[in-house]
Amino acid sequence: MEKRSSIVGGLILILVGTLFLFMQLFPGLAGRLDLARQWPLIIVAVGGFFLLAALLGTPSLAIPGSIVGGIGSLLYYQNLTGNWDSWAYAWALIPGFVGLGIMIMYLLRGQPKRAFREGGRQLVVSLVLFVIFAAFFNGLGGLGQYWPVILILVGGWMLLKRR
Repeated sequence: MEKRSSIVGGLILILVGTLFLFMQLFPGLAGRLDLARQWPLIIVAVGGFFLLAALLGTPSLAIPGSIVGGIGSLLYYQNLTGNWDSWAYAWALIPGFVGLGIMIMYLLRGQPKRAFREGGRQLVVSLVLFVIFAAFFNGLGGLGQYWPVILILVGGWMLLKRR
């Protein structure tokens, strides 16, 4: 496991070093990349490296990879659109990133049943929370005034699920 970790760490350092070297050698490159707007892609890339390490034989790294990559994606969206107020409800996606990581981890271990049972449930709960909070804080079009209906439906589903 240490050998794989050092391989992934070495790859990260080589890629980051290469990027900064090209920016030193070609000063116009930094202007084209517009790092002021693209910086969240660095976070997404770190998450991608964790997912790559998970694919290369350390499946448990899929969990931090999906969390870091997911948060980086949220930051990228917010940085491009300026919609920083969406953090009021976007945080509800973070448990879903954990659930996605759990699903990927168990799928890589060859346990698909466990993947969907443990990670899928968390992913669904996260998405439901996201929709509820987005409807409450953002209005989500005309859905904003009907967000209590979502609560009623989820509560009814939870009652029927137990029967």
